[in-house]
Amino acid sequence: MSVFAFYLFAISAIVGGLFTVISRQPVHSVLWLILAFISSAGLFVLLGAEFVAMLLVIVYVGAVMVLFLFVVMMLDVDFAELKAQMAQYMPVALLIGLILLMQFSIAYGAWQADAAAEGLRANPTPEDVQNTVALGRILYDQYFLIFQLSGLILLVAMIGAIVLTLRHRENVKRQDVLAQMYRDPAEAVKLKDVKPGQGLSR
Repeated sequence: MSVFAFYLFAISAIVGGLFTVISRQPVHSVLWLILAFISSAGLFVLLGAEFVAMLLVIVYVGAVMVLFLFVVMMLDVDFAELKAQMAQYMPVALLIGLILLMQFSIAYGAWQADAAAEGLRANPTPEDVQNTVALGRILYDQYFLIFQLSGLILLVAMIGAIVLTLRHRENVKRQDVLAQMYRDPAEAVKLKDVKPGQGLSR
């Protein structure tokens, strides 16, 4: 059953990644990418990394992909024009793809399974150490700098998404911070002597 689940998740991840690239509609590409992430989470579960699988589903599928959907739907991008311009770069893209396929074939030809791989898959963490504890030791001890740099990259991506979607449209009231700071309190506030039983009139 585990072998069947592995091939199922692996094929789903490959198909999702392929259709993410070749889909004509950007929304469809995001949905195919969600399938690839969920399949990758299934592979992590098979490896015994349940915590990483749940993080992949919650963070990437639940947050990052929703952000991608908002960006794609809010940006008024002429995708037909982009595809027309992409045709002139097609030879370079095909060359890069061919080089990547050659590298994958070389790596697959030189790949050999380690004798201890089966035992490591059966026990992915050291004895008497939970999965989450072992992952925390790796992230915050061994790869602390890389972990912080990845967080910085995500912060830059978030700021870039905000900048791309921020547009100043006409006839839309926006907050003017400088006008609020430099206002005269004497002109902004007016005292009214309201008599009992009388209301305010404009």
